Amino acid sequence: MAKKVVWSQRAQNDRRRILKYWKDRNKLNVYSTKLALLFKDSVKIIGQFPKIGKQTDDIKVRIKIVRDFYIFYEETNTHIQILTVWDIRQDPDELK
Repeated sequence: MAKKVVWSQRAQNDRRRILKYWKDRNKLNVYSTKLALLFKDSVKIIGQFPKIGKQTDDIKVRIKIVRDFYIFYEETNTHIQILTVWDIRQDPDELK
């Protein structure tokens, strides 16, 4: 049975910012729509199989790779918390 997935405010903002960037950059919705579907499908898989992501140094946090993005999430007893969506092309020192 799939666990409920809850997006943190930061993750929601990250996702919106990424999709807006690609929409503005390409002047079309095609890539941002495709990326939004990839995020949606990946989060659905995380809800069904929470251990699918790669474990980080923090034992509670896992990463699901989606193209050039990391979805950081944490599994609790009741749900999956999406912590952030990170573009791996950014400076890793800015990830906190």
